[in-house]
Amino acid sequence: MKSTIDTKLNRSTPPYIKDAIEFDLQLKPCDKMVLDNGVVVYAIDAGAQDVLQMEMVFYAGNSFESSNAVAAATSYMLKNGTSTKTAFELNEAFEYYGAHCSRTCKHETASLILHTLTRHLEELLPVIKEMIADSIFPEEELAIYKQNSKQKLSVNLQKCDFVANRLIDAYVFGEDHPYGKYIVAADYDALTTEQLKDHFNQYYLNGHCIIFVAGKLPGNLFDVLNNQFGKLTLKPGSSIVTNHIVPAATKKYRIANDPNGVQGAIRIIRDFPDRHHPDFMKMMVLNTVFGGFFGSRLMSNIREDKGYTYGIHSYVQNHLQDSALLISTEAGKDVCEATVTEIYKEMEILREELIDEEELLLVRNYLIGSILGDLDGPFHIIGRWKNIVLNNLDEKYFYNSVKTIKTISAEELKELANKYLQPADFYELVVV
Repeated sequence: MKSTIDTKLNRSTPPYIKDAIEFDLQLKPCDKMVLDNGVVVYAIDAGAQDVLQMEMVFYAGNSFESSNAVAAATSYMLKNGTSTKTAFELNEAFEYYGAHCSRTCKHETASLILHTLTRHLEELLPVIKEMIADSIFPEEELAIYKQNSKQKLSVNLQKCDFVANRLIDAYVFGEDHPYGKYIVAADYDALTTEQLKDHFNQYYLNGHCIIFVAGKLPGNLFDVLNNQFGKLTLKPGSSIVTNHIVPAATKKYRIANDPNGVQGAIRIIRDFPDRHHPDFMKMMVLNTVFGGFFGSRLMSNIREDKGYTYGIHSYVQNHLQDSALLISTEAGKDVCEATVTEIYKEMEILREELIDEEELLLVRNYLIGSILGDLDGPFHIIGRWKNIVLNNLDEKYFYNSVKTIKTISAEELKELANKYLQPADFYELVVV
């Protein structure tokens, strides 16, 4: 019998390619639970694999430290000893189950992050509990931390890009602002176990905490978390210290750091509002055109056309309070000044000329595609929710962002360029 299905392809007609902006993006809802002590848990139950990520976010970053380097040292040493376990035993407790526990310390927050197979969660949570309730900060472990940190700092200070990163935020925010201060060797020398214990007691043991969990979650997740953390003296919600910006008076800097180096580090920065400002998401689109992805204006000009650098990027810093727009690259010593000139030239073009529709469509598709990637898998999704929660936003921010990407006009972007891409507003640093 002859088949009625025509399996022959019409190869004269190309297949339809759907632009990313045609997709209707949906952010998976986040479950919310409240422990007995009021600490809120945000959870995403998704994924096919028997894996789980838990992140405990404490408001214990360097905004809250009494002296330089205290917050980072406290965060690092959470895994370096309790009253019943040595640093080796703590690490062995995670490695036995094939799990990984890491720590991070940022400006406002510090996190304790666990990656594990879901079935081992109940065995590992008591270890996490012990770290945040009974860390003792042994003198010998602190001595090792101080020695290693000073050695690492000494090596990094020979690198132009490291020096540039340290200094540029200090210019725009001020050296006493948490976003602008940086650590010197003497700060490590001054660290004491008493400082770390005080910071730990105030901002971990009795601090503000939010928990984010994602992956293939057990059915008794709430009971398991509540049994371990619900009776601790943790506080719910956030705690933000407002700091005043005191920018440097001078806006152009040239620093000689490595006479034998062949490259220089270029940083150009200006202040910028946080995510609650109506221009923030619009600027994400303009910045992508300017220097936010591999096909940006800065990459096309300074890497592809001029060959001054391997890569150049611009981005709005991910801060919870005041932020900044930063252009960052490393270029040959002999072309650093030419690179700076070309950066300002690209700003001028964006201020004076409309972005054509073809380029704007490319950028829209890139941004929507990036969001699509962030919605693939529970760990990415919880990352989106964490960003929303920590910035005191709601899911409307996600959908408004998608709408802005899809609808912002070339005229609006030109107006935005005239508002935020004025060379006189930028601090400029070249370290060679």
